[in-house]
Amino acid sequence: MVHKMASTPSSPTTPTTPTSPISPTSLGSPKKLMKEKIAGIYDTFLEGSNPAEGNPNFWHELFLMKVNAVYLEDRIAQMTLEEIMAVKENINQLFAQCCIALHGDHQIKLVNALQTLCALVQAIYGKKMSDHGYDVINILIGFDSAEAQMQGLLESIHTFLVGDYPVSLKNLSLKLALILVTATDNVSQNTVIEYIMINSIFEAIMQILADPIARQQHGYEAMLLLTILVNYRKHEASNPYIVKLSILDDELALNGLGCVISAALTNYNRKHHAKLEQSTGGLISSITSFVGSMFVAEQETVECVSTNDAVLLALYEAVHLNRNFFTVLSHVTTVPGSSPLSSPTAAHPAVERPAQGVVSEELPSDLSQPTNILVTFLTYSSIALQNTKDENGINNAKLCFIILTCIVEDQYANAFLHDANMMFSVPLHRIHMYHRKPVIEKNPSKPLACALLDLMVEFIITHMMKNLPAELYSKSLGVIHRALCYQKRCRVRLAYTWKDLWSALMNFLKFLLSNESHLIKMCNIFGLASQVANIFNLFITYGDTFLPCPTSYDELYYEIIRVHQIFDNLYSMALRHSTNGGEFKDAATRLANSLVNVRAIINHFTPKIDSWAAVNHLSALSEEQVLEVIRGNYDTLTLKLQDNLDHYEKYSEKPKESSFFTQLVRAIVANVRRSIAVTNLEQFSLLQEFAKIH
Repeated sequence: MVHKMASTPSSPTTPTTPTSPISPTSLGSPKKLMKEKIAGIYDTFLEGSNPAEGNPNFWHELFLMKVNAVYLEDRIAQMTLEEIMAVKENINQLFAQCCIALHGDHQIKLVNALQTLCALVQAIYGKKMSDHGYDVINILIGFDSAEAQMQGLLESIHTFLVGDYPVSLKNLSLKLALILVTATDNVSQNTVIEYIMINSIFEAIMQILADPIARQQHGYEAMLLLTILVNYRKHEASNPYIVKLSILDDELALNGLGCVISAALTNYNRKHHAKLEQSTGGLISSITSFVGSMFVAEQETVECVSTNDAVLLALYEAVHLNRNFFTVLSHVTTVPGSSPLSSPTAAHPAVERPAQGVVSEELPSDLSQPTNILVTFLTYSSIALQNTKDENGINNAKLCFIILTCIVEDQYANAFLHDANMMFSVPLHRIHMYHRKPVIEKNPSKPLACALLDLMVEFIITHMMKNLPAELYSKSLGVIHRALCYQKRCRVRLAYTWKDLWSALMNFLKFLLSNESHLIKMCNIFGLASQVANIFNLFITYGDTFLPCPTSYDELYYEIIRVHQIFDNLYSMALRHSTNGGEFKDAATRLANSLVNVRAIINHFTPKIDSWAAVNHLSALSEEQVLEVIRGNYDTLTLKLQDNLDHYEKYSEKPKESSFFTQLVRAIVANVRRSIAVTNLEQFSLLQEFAKIH
């Protein structure tokens, strides 16, 4: 049983004066001697001797000495696997004594035992082994005592996290937990996590997230730990963290998780905004902005991925697994959540955190302006969707689309998105193009569904390139389709400028036609075109249930007739490939069939418009004149009722996206492991500087 400490221990980044009774035996600086003493003890252990034999006070004295984690890790790194196996008993004993020390109440011994465990576990996991999981357990703990040792260790970690303990001890506990779960790139091959599955620390993580002060100090690491544990053998076996997260109804904990996610994304949005203002402020900057933008996008992509993959994955898991989390998404506040405070655990170096003790909040100019996590996420997505020039950027954008897909499939989330009484101003970033500078469009307050559609329209019109991100387009069209299905089903008449969406979709079809020979070698352009055609069919067939007014219907028909050449050419292309055979014969046939009503509209109204122009002796008609003809000839138009226009395949992670998330988790784990190593070096450098000064 771990007892509450009587006093506050020093931070792991703050040196504590050793109180060991071991006396120096040679001349020189006392601090240097203590460093040499602990290093000598490590050497003795790793050379096969056991200095604890015959010295009953050895372990008490050892854990009072300052830990030299860098030396211990480097020393083990230099050893061969055979040398390590030869001293396995000593390593087992050191691990066991560290766990025993965690059951005491001496502040310095607790901190030093945790630091020693961090260094020892990290060093052993750094060795290449044939059967990585079992070999590591054998070397670190020993099979015979592994279950009991890990149970005791995890109970200590749980106690430190939930009890009234100092920040430094909680930081080290989370750091050790993160070292354990990120030991291997493939989380599912990390055998040690089995013990964390059996001895759950889920409740401790939730308690941190639920408490405002603990959340600011440790929220980021708690979120990171939860996200990685949820992805352990996700589709292979029962994972208690998945089960517990999926049924969690603790409002404080769920809101806390939302606050951590929102704070991280808010920090990134603010940082990106500041960079954009800096690059476009002034005459010289304006002149060079186009050249600069060619490089900024690449830099932002790398930063975006390294900083926010874990945050986005946490948001995805919450949205995907827990329906109660949708209430968090709709929680309205006037000030975004504060960012997590700096911590010596696993924060990625790319994440800029405020100084210790400083709460950073992005205050809107108008404090009465409502916002929520969805507003923050849509703003973030408008940045992320710009950066699709490499695989990392595409993966980041894909994750944003998957999250949006989960959101627009949920009835409660859709009700909030389309609620006319819930109005938000969502800043959306617009990419730099030849005819416009990069801007942050500050839209008037509207239902969030309007901002969602604006985001999809922006993506469609800005990514028509030779190297077409076809999968992202398919997901974008899927988000639009799902939103329209909800509007049709619930008869929601969204006050949206639908012409923007129609124009974007028509221009995309034109792009597919213009680049058919090139794109057909890369992707199934018929599938993409069919998605567009089905969206138009939803408007044509069911538009009377969700378009805001009858004139919107007139405008839709006008736009279809105006660009009839696009639809004519699209039908010809589909017909050609459906009759010629080939890889896309079936997809081309489906596309041709989906155009039946669009062609009926064109074939019905075009002769009547031409006839009206001839009767009135006009060579060209104005938009209003064409609309007059359309309004006068609806009665004689015959359309075919198409089935399943408002049906779609529900999102499922397995099997389509399983490999994507496996690779994503690998990248996140590798980043966390690197960041821990960087943090260790930074702390060691600080200690060295402190020693020089004193």
